Amino acid sequence: MEIASLILAMLLTGAVGGVLAGLLGVGGGIVIVPVLEIALSFIGVDASVRMHIAVATSLATIIPTSISSARAHYQRDSIDFPVIRYWSPWIVIGAIAGIVIAANVGAEFLAAVFAIVALAVAIKMALPLDDTNLAEDIPRGIFGPVIPMAIGVISTLMGIGGGTLSVTALTLSGKHIHLAVGTAALFGLVIALPATLGYVISGWGNPLLPPASLGYVNLLGFIVIASTTVLFAPLGARIAHALSRRHLSALFGLFLFVVAVRMGLRAFA
Repeated sequence: MEIASLILAMLLTGAVGGVLAGLLGVGGGIVIVPVLEIALSFIGVDASVRMHIAVATSLATIIPTSISSARAHYQRDSIDFPVIRYWSPWIVIGAIAGIVIAANVGAEFLAAVFAIVALAVAIKMALPLDDTNLAEDIPRGIFGPVIPMAIGVISTLMGIGGGTLSVTALTLSGKHIHLAVGTAALFGLVIALPATLGYVISGWGNPLLPPASLGYVNLLGFIVIASTTVLFAPLGARIAHALSRRHLSALFGLFLFVVAVRMGLRAFA
C-alpha cells in the first residue's frame, strides 16, 4: 500500500512538474524535490539521505522534461541561442562544483539552500519590477562567468533545472520574460546531465538507499515522474504564451514563495 501511495504521489508530482516546466521554464524540480522528500518519509527512508535522493531523482527527471519543454519553446522562437552558447560551459563547471559540495553536506544544508534561494527569487518575481533591469544585456568580460557558474552550483544543490535562477538573471539583464523562460528550459538539460551523473557516483553503494536506486537516483521515481512530466510540459508552454508578462511573473513568484516556506520549515524546524 505504501509503494502504491508513493507511485500515486509521483504521478501527481510529475503532472504538476510538467505543467510548471513549460509554464515557468523550470525543470519541475522545484515541485518534485519537496514532494518527493515527503513521499520518501512516508515509506521510511532514512532522513539523512531523503533530501539527496529527492534532489538527485529530480535532476534525472529534468533531462527528458527539459527536452520536451525546450522543443515547445523552440517552435515559438523563444530561445536565445547566443546566451545558450556563452553560458553553457560555465553552468557545467558550476554543476560539477555543486556535486562536490552536495557529497559533503547534510540534508538540512540542502533544504536551507532550497528555501533561501526560492524565497529570494519569489520576492523578485512577485513584485511589479518587469521594467527594472540591472543591465541592457547579460554581463560579459571577466565577471561574465560568475552568474552562470552560480546558477550551476545552486541549481545542482537544489535539484532544479536552473529555470528558477536563469529566468531571474535573464529578465534583470533586459530579456523579455517569455524569451527568458524558453532559454531557461534548455539550460535545464545543460545542468541536469552532469549533475545526475555526479549524484549517481557520489551515492554509489550507500546502504541507506531504498530499492531501485542507482546511486542517489531512484529509478522508480525517475520512470514514473519523467514519463508524466514529458506529457504535461507542452501544456504548460501553451498556457505561458496565453498569459501576460505581469501575470506570468506574479504566478512564478507566488509559487516559489509557497515552496520556500515549506522547505524552510524542513531545514530550520
